[in-house]
Amino acid sequence: MQLPASLSSVSQSALEPILQSEEMQHWPSNRLDELSYIAGMSQFVTLTLERDSLLRQRLPHMLEFDRRWEEYRLQLKNLLKGCKNEQQGMQVLRQFRNREMVYIAWRDFLHTWSLEESLKHLSELAEALIFEAYSWQYDLCCREFGTPCNSQGEPQPMLIIGMGKLGGGELNFSSDIDLIFTYPENGETQGARRSLSNAQFFTRLGQRIIKVLDLQTIDGFCYRVDMRLRPFGDSGPLVMSYAALEDYYQEQGRDWERYAMIKARVMGSEMYAQYDELRRLLLPFVFRRYIDFSAIQSLRRMKSMISSEIRRRGLTNNIKLGAGGIREIEFIAQSFQLIRGGREPSLRRKSLLEVLKAVRDLNLLPYQDVSQLRSSYCFLRQVENLLQALGDKQTQTLPETEIEQLQLATAMRYESWSELTAEIDQHMSRVHDIFNNLVGDEDESTDDVEIHFHELWDMAQKEEVIEVILQDLEVQDALRCAESIRHFKRDLAKKTLGPRGREVLNHLMPKIFKAVFENKDALYGLPRVLTLIYQISTRTTYLELLDEHKGALYQLVRLCIASPMISEQLGRFPILLDELIDPQHLYNPIQLDDYQVELRDFLARIPEDDMEQQMEGLRQFKQISILRIAAADIAGALPVMKVSDHLTRLAEVTVESVVNLAWRQLSEKYGEPSHLDQRGGKGFAVIGYGKLGGWELGYNSDLDLVFMHDCPVDVVTNGVKQIDGRQFYLRLAQRIIHIFSTRTPSGILYEADTRLRPSGASGLLVSPTDAFAEYQFNEAWTWEHQALVRARIIYGDQPLVERFEQTRHRVLTQARDQETLKQEVVDMRLKMQQHLGGKKSGRFMIKQDSGGITDIEFLAQYLVLMFSHDKPKLTQWSDNVRIFESLMNEGIISESDSQGITHAYTTMRDQIHHRNLLNLSADVDEEKLVAERDLVTKVWQQWLE
Repeated sequence: MQLPASLSSVSQSALEPILQSEEMQHWPSNRLDELSYIAGMSQFVTLTLERDSLLRQRLPHMLEFDRRWEEYRLQLKNLLKGCKNEQQGMQVLRQFRNREMVYIAWRDFLHTWSLEESLKHLSELAEALIFEAYSWQYDLCCREFGTPCNSQGEPQPMLIIGMGKLGGGELNFSSDIDLIFTYPENGETQGARRSLSNAQFFTRLGQRIIKVLDLQTIDGFCYRVDMRLRPFGDSGPLVMSYAALEDYYQEQGRDWERYAMIKARVMGSEMYAQYDELRRLLLPFVFRRYIDFSAIQSLRRMKSMISSEIRRRGLTNNIKLGAGGIREIEFIAQSFQLIRGGREPSLRRKSLLEVLKAVRDLNLLPYQDVSQLRSSYCFLRQVENLLQALGDKQTQTLPETEIEQLQLATAMRYESWSELTAEIDQHMSRVHDIFNNLVGDEDESTDDVEIHFHELWDMAQKEEVIEVILQDLEVQDALRCAESIRHFKRDLAKKTLGPRGREVLNHLMPKIFKAVFENKDALYGLPRVLTLIYQISTRTTYLELLDEHKGALYQLVRLCIASPMISEQLGRFPILLDELIDPQHLYNPIQLDDYQVELRDFLARIPEDDMEQQMEGLRQFKQISILRIAAADIAGALPVMKVSDHLTRLAEVTVESVVNLAWRQLSEKYGEPSHLDQRGGKGFAVIGYGKLGGWELGYNSDLDLVFMHDCPVDVVTNGVKQIDGRQFYLRLAQRIIHIFSTRTPSGILYEADTRLRPSGASGLLVSPTDAFAEYQFNEAWTWEHQALVRARIIYGDQPLVERFEQTRHRVLTQARDQETLKQEVVDMRLKMQQHLGGKKSGRFMIKQDSGGITDIEFLAQYLVLMFSHDKPKLTQWSDNVRIFESLMNEGIISESDSQGITHAYTTMRDQIHHRNLLNLSADVDEEKLVAERDLVTKVWQQWLE
C-alpha cells in the first residue's frame, strides 16, 4: 500500500495531532501503516480519530472482528439504558455511529471485504440506530403520555418502514434514510392522567425519533431523515394507521409509489410478525397478479423524468443519476419487479443483486447482460462508497479538484484519474445500452429533411441564395425572413459554442426551418423561434433534446408561433423544454385534484435540507404547470373558467408548500409554539383575497395574501432556542414572503401583496384571529368589506378556517344603509379610475373602463353587502360567477341580467388571458365588446346611479 507523494504529505499533516496522543502508543505497527495509508484519502477518518479518544483506544481491537453488525443492537441498547436525558442519548447515538463508520471506511479503503459485506454493515448500523432510538423513545413517551392501546386494551407499537436503499439492505456510506411511520390500530393511551389518541402519541414519538437522529449537535448527526415518501408527503400526517395506509395506496397510490414500495422493509426483527399483516394488505398494490405490461408506459415516463432531472439540476459526472449510472441499473431491476413480480415471487426480493439473480434464472435478460449489470453495479457502488467516505458527504458527483481525484483513484487502486474515469465511462456506457434496449422510447420514423432546408442553413450568409430558396418555398415576405436568418447566424458566430454545439446546430437548424415554414404564421414565428434557439445555443443538451425528439421540436415551434409569452419563458428557463417531449402530457394539464400530489412528487427528488434547491424546484414546477395550462389554452382544450381554476389551484398548492417549507425551517431552529402540543396542526392560516380568493387568477396575477394565527399571548416555542409564540408566527410570515419574493435562477415565485391585512402596510403582518375579527367589525372601511366578499381561506387548520368563515359571514351579513353604501362604493370606483391609469385613444381598457371587469366586480360586491343581511346564502361564494348565480337564485337580479353579466365577464377575462399569452396589454379596439359593455353599464346604472 503505497501513497502517491502528494497524498503522503496530506497523510502526514492529518496524522500530526493524532499520533501525539497517548492512545496511539499502543497501536500495532501494521495498524499504524494502514492508518498512514487511509489518512492520505479520508478526512472523515482522521477528523473522527482526532476528536474521539475512546475510538483511538478501541479501533485496533474493533478491526479484529469481521461481523460487527451482529452486536450493533445489543451494544446500543445497553448504552442507551444509562442515558439520563435526551442530550446524553443523542451523544451516544452519534458517537456510536461515527465509530462504526470509521471501522466500515477502514475496511472499504483497504479492500479487505466484499461490497456485500460493506453494504450489510452500513444497512444494519442504520437499522440498529433507528430501532434502538425508537425503543428508547417509545419507553419515555409511554411514561409521559401512557401506553397506546387498541379498543381491546392491547398495547400498540409503531412500525418504522425503511424505504429505498435502507429497505433493500444496500445503504451507501453517507446516505439519507427514507422512512414511513405506521401503527396497527387506532385507540387511546392508558396509564397516564390524561389520555391521548394513538395518532397523537405516535406523531409525538415520530417527531422525537426524527429529532434524535437528524439534529446536528457538536457530535454531528446520525442520518438526514426524509419522510416525504409517506402518503401525501409533507402535507400528510406524520404517522398513519394500517387502515389509513391501505386506503391511501388502494385509492390514490401512484406508479412511483409502487416503484418505491418494492424495497419497503420494517426495521427491527421483532416487528416482522406485526408487519406481516400490513405487507399482505399492500402486496396487491405493489405487485399485480397478472404480467403488468401497462407499467411499461409509466416506466418510460419515469425514464424521461430521470433525463429531465439530470438536465434540470445540471448533473454531470454523476455516477448515480447520469446515463448508465446506478439509478438506471436499479430502474432495470425494478421494472422487471413491477411488470412480473405479481407472478414470480423470486422477483419480490429487496436486494438488487438478488433481483438480478432472479432475472437471470428466469431468462428475462441475456446472461451476459445480467453479468454486466451486476459487475457495473458493484463497481459503481464501490466508487460511490469510497467517494462518500473521503469526507462523509452525500455525493455521487465525481470530484473536480486534482487532489480529490487522486484520492479516489488511489482508493479504487488505480494508477491515475484518467484510468479510473475510463473504467467508469466503460461501465456506464454498457449499462446505458442495456437500459435503452429494455425501456427505450417507442420507435418514431423520421423523415429526411428536404435538401433546401439544409441549404437555407448552409447558405445563410449568401443573401441572394436564401431569398431564392424562400421564394421557392412560397414563404410570405421572403425578404424579411431572409434577414431574420442572416441576423441570427451572424450573431451566433460570435458565441463560443465548441465543436459539439456547432455540430448539433448544423443538424438541428434544417429541421427547425422545416417545422417553422410548414406553419401558416411562419413570418411571425420565425423570429421568436430563432431568438429562443440563440438564448439556449450554449446549452448543448437542450439542442440535442430538440434534435432527437421530433415531437418536441414541433411543439416548440407551435407554441412559439402562438405565444410570445411562452417563447420568452422557454428562452429564459430552458428546463421547460423537457415538457415538450410528450405532447399528450403537455396539452393535458394536471387534474385539479392532483396538483398537490404532483408538486409533492416534484419536490421529493430534491434534498429536503437544500433550501435553495427547494425554492428553485417550486419555481420550476410553477413554470412547467403554467406552460401546460397555456398550451391547453392555446389548443382550445381549456375554457377561460378552467384556465383560472388551474392557475388558482396551482397557486394554492404553492402556498401550502411554501408554508410547510418555512415552518420546517423555523421549527428546526425554535421548535413549535407550545399551544400546538395539545391540538396539533400549525395554528396558522393564509387568506386569499382578490383574484386568488375568487378563483380568477390570470397568467400574470399577483397573490393578495393575509396571514392569521390563533396563538395565545403567553405561549413560547418548545425548542432548545425558545422565542415568543406570536414572534414565531411573525417570523413565519416573513419567511413565507421571503420564499415567494427571492430571485433564484428561475426568477421569483409570485409577487405576494399583503397590503389588504388589517390597517394595511402599517398593521401587523400576521393577525391573531380575534384581532382580525375585531378590526373587521369596528375599524374596517367599506372597501375592506368589499375585499372580504372575494376572500377565502386557501391554507389553514380547521379551527382557523371556521373562525375566519364565521367572521366573514357575520361581517358581510350586517345591515347597511343603502344610500350610504351606494355612495361609498361609487366613490371608491371613481377613485380607482383616477389612480389606475390613463385612457388610450380608440381603445377599450378591459379592466378599468366603464362597463369593464372592475364594474362587474364592484357590482357583485355592492349587491352582496346590501342584501346578505336578509339573504345570508349570498356569502357562500367568493367568485363573481357564482355570486351572480346566487343573486339570481335569491331573486335579486333577473336571470337575463345574471346570464348576460356572466357572459360579459367570462368573455372579457378570456380576452385578457389571450392578450397575456401574446404579451399585450389588457385593451382592445373600442369597437369590440360593445354589447357586453352596454349590458354591464345598464345594470350598473340600475343599481348604483
